[in-house]
Amino acid sequence: MMLQDLRLVVLCALVVGLAGCSASPRRTAHTLPERPREAVRIFDRQGNSTAWEVMRGEVSQADVIVIGESHGHPLGLEAAACLWDDILETEPDAALLLEFFERDEQVALDDYLTGVTDEEEFRKASGRTSGNYPPGHERMVEAAKTFGRPVIAANAPRRYVQRTTSEGYEKLDELGPEQKRLFVVPDQLVEGRYRDDFFELMSGGHGEDGGLPEEMIEKFYRSQQMWDATMADSVVRAVREGYRPVVLVVGRFHSDLDGGTIQMIRRQQPDLTIRTLSMVATDAETIDEEDVGRADFVLYVGAAPEN
Repeated sequence: MMLQDLRLVVLCALVVGLAGCSASPRRTAHTLPERPREAVRIFDRQGNSTAWEVMRGEVSQADVIVIGESHGHPLGLEAAACLWDDILETEPDAALLLEFFERDEQVALDDYLTGVTDEEEFRKASGRTSGNYPPGHERMVEAAKTFGRPVIAANAPRRYVQRTTSEGYEKLDELGPEQKRLFVVPDQLVEGRYRDDFFELMSGGHGEDGGLPEEMIEKFYRSQQMWDATMADSVVRAVREGYRPVVLVVGRFHSDLDGGTIQMIRRQQPDLTIRTLSMVATDAETIDEEDVGRADFVLYVGAAPEN
């Protein structure tokens, strides 16, 4: 995904909430390959080419699997769904967590998974549209339903995130216990490369025009970290409830290069074994130097379809 597209997705998510905007800039119809597992190019942490079965075997042994997607990329989402299919076949205690559902939508998910509602009612109750519920996400939810596995709404509701952006964390202290159950305020912000990359991204980076002033980026970073903290808490709670592996699907900025969500999971429970995947929108045949070490496995899923 180009820098401009990635910044657009992050900014859209921060301003109006991810469930309120498309999972990616709008794409035209895209035909998936017949064998998506073979269509992606996979590289290990050292940058060596590897096979799907090798990747599958390693990640399935982890407590937590974090799939970092390029939002809305058809083959990337299909590859994530294929890996989830594989895990369901061999791991009866697996659970799926999605960044793209907020905690107050959990009842809508549970009602659908248990047959209380049908798909039309579920989509209405959870606000799902073709823009924020692409086929790959739908495939993963339907597979979980078929296997009777839980799908956990991992993220903080956007109304609380927006309040953080405009007023800071302090205003959230005024809320009641049921409201506070829906989000987690980080006790400490992540510093280092994750913060630096976020500021570079939102400021335009590499000399591009159209960036945001630093004061505004700082506010957006607090919101970003509230998402990281809430998703990390959702992961750790699922592990403590006995689910293994816990599979979190998230925008890859949150997880690439030991991103904020990964760091916050480790803060809460350092002994967890975490394996990360990064779906990179490129069709290169060999790994780019900047992608070496981006995740435990980097998957090249082809260039993003044109708008």
